[in-house]
Amino acid sequence: MGIKKKERSRNLAAGRPPTLQRPKSISRKATKALINSHHILGKRKAQALAKGNHAEVAAINAEISALGGLERYQQASLQGQRIDRGGDSSRVLMEWLNPVQSMLKDLPNGPLRMLEVGALSTTNQCSKSGVFAMHRIDLNSQGEGILQQDFMERPLPKDDSERIDIISLSLVLNFVPDAHVRGRMLQRTLEFLKEPNRHANPELNEFFPSLFLVLPAPCVTNSRYMDETRLEAIMVALGYVKVKSKMTQRLVYYLWAKKTAACDTAFAKTQVRTGTARNNFSIVLRV
Repeated sequence: MGIKKKERSRNLAAGRPPTLQRPKSISRKATKALINSHHILGKRKAQALAKGNHAEVAAINAEISALGGLERYQQASLQGQRIDRGGDSSRVLMEWLNPVQSMLKDLPNGPLRMLEVGALSTTNQCSKSGVFAMHRIDLNSQGEGILQQDFMERPLPKDDSERIDIISLSLVLNFVPDAHVRGRMLQRTLEFLKEPNRHANPELNEFFPSLFLVLPAPCVTNSRYMDETRLEAIMVALGYVKVKSKMTQRLVYYLWAKKTAACDTAFAKTQVRTGTARNNFSIVLRV
């Protein structure tokens, strides 16, 4: 499956606001309401930008300012990472990797490389585990150890020494404002991951190379255009196999291992559910 290196329909920052490092405390209810409001406004803004409707963009910007601006959103984003709110999503990943963590600490060629896209912190569980050489990027980094970079513009690896063993897209894909760009982002992960079955230990080959994907649960439980069956079909077409999954009331977690070459299968925006209370999350793949 060919991927154009410079193809890009719009700035991803239109979908995912930046983050701050040290938020003030916000209640659980206020956190959820604020994040949901910004998410909706971000989608509306991206649509208005695509249409060139500058008046609507200005009106949406005013609504964002009335909510306290992006700074308030940033506080809510990091508040959700606190241990008393369930902690960061990488805790689930490290629990899944527990059977092979001892193997990861003594690899002959050094630690595996992990790329965390949309990194909020340098002190989450995957960072503190000591089993990965961490590479962290974010659209609007405001902390040391996190490179300010757009994943869609990240230079492609020159050789295997620059390729990645595991990529984390935790609550990133849902903030991309366009279904086609979401598809290209998933396709682009393949360009960075190492080839499968490169480890002498078959247990490591089961888990790596891989993609850790976290989405809000309604993206697959309440979307007109996406459910778990369709998401798995898209990932299988890309050459991924589901290793682990977990669903909570708020989030759905997946670990997808890269196993085969991607096939030339296109996925359009196709309705899988009816109902007026559905959201419009979708992923479009072009061959």
